[in-house]
Amino acid sequence: MAKILTDKNLISEILERGVEKVYPGQKELEAKLLKGEVLRVYCGFDPSASSLHIGNAIALSKLAQFQRLGHKVIFLIGGFTGMIGDPSDKSSARKQLSREEVMNNATNFHQQAQAYLSFKGDNPAELRYNNEWHDKLSFKDLIELSANFTVQQMIQRDMFQKRLAEERPVFLHEFLYPLAQAYDSVALDVDVEVGGNDQMFNMMCGRDLLKALKGKDKNVLTMKLLTDNEGKKMGKSEGNIVMLDENANNMYGKVMSWDDGVLISAFELCTNLPWEEAKDINLSLSKGELNPRDAKMRLAWEITAINHGKEGADIAQTNFIKTVQNKEVPEEIEVKEMKAGEYKLIDLVSLLGLSASRGEAKRVIEQGGVKVGPMNGLTAITDTQAGIKVETNLIVQRGKRQFVKILIK
Repeated sequence: MAKILTDKNLISEILERGVEKVYPGQKELEAKLLKGEVLRVYCGFDPSASSLHIGNAIALSKLAQFQRLGHKVIFLIGGFTGMIGDPSDKSSARKQLSREEVMNNATNFHQQAQAYLSFKGDNPAELRYNNEWHDKLSFKDLIELSANFTVQQMIQRDMFQKRLAEERPVFLHEFLYPLAQAYDSVALDVDVEVGGNDQMFNMMCGRDLLKALKGKDKNVLTMKLLTDNEGKKMGKSEGNIVMLDENANNMYGKVMSWDDGVLISAFELCTNLPWEEAKDINLSLSKGELNPRDAKMRLAWEITAINHGKEGADIAQTNFIKTVQNKEVPEEIEVKEMKAGEYKLIDLVSLLGLSASRGEAKRVIEQGGVKVGPMNGLTAITDTQAGIKVETNLIVQRGKRQFVKILIK
């Protein structure tokens, strides 16, 4: 059993760094932490995509802080809720996923979380799937649980109000999503839930349900979101999010492509730098005393090092300097095998994994972001339907840093 640490500085960092708000109040949670009682702390992650992303890592880092103090942390995968799809901040219903799709998406979540949490030792993080309990609930159970909430309580959510005003549908299964997430708190019997501030409604539903069924007060800790210059959340649909399954070169390069305005929040939210050092960097940035390019290279290195180790971060930084700053073609290029033949450029980009979707491939090509040719003769092509003759050693480049060399099967 790990020893519970009650260091006031470490507790202050848990309650302040990256934190938007603590419910019912910061002092209540601080008192529990100073008392030294073991707290059960969890965060849920729905596998709506095949990888966790940097926004998820913010919550993972907060869980890691609790774990280092000796508290019991739970890494929960939404094996059930992931099939529904969280409606938070969505203007239309999410596509429902099958259990097979959800579990396939979650395949690498545990491995990715290990860059942040320890699943071994005296105080291992606990890995759970919420289909363990949700699959066992009957329709009778659902009716009894739903009696703890009102329609007015659910319909007050901003995105539902907006949809109703626009005469867009609100489906009943979306209505029930907060109830499903709320029951996780009951099943796990937790003391604290961590999540982004966009999850506040869902997490507070869990607080209400836990209080109603077990008479237990759960603390809710909402985290700040990583946003761009306009305050818009970084996300998959915006194309500016960093997925945790990115290789080191891509991860480093994507962070370098972020707007300078993201830097201040990113050092606080996305690095393991000591809290005081992160605050000093942010102060220097706000005063204009630190070159944003240098700060961004430090940020890119720190994020890459968490997920790929210091050596991986060093190699990625060297590669970035060569390929982007010095405009050189890297010595080591990813190699993929394909069958010989002629391919439309949009298909080739998708098949080589240089885009997450055909829509993204189309956009990148039309913006001049794809080059094709031999090593010393890469040419930008903006026609998505252009026929490309695939042969050995053909190079396809996306952006400034992604290169793939083709070998014929």
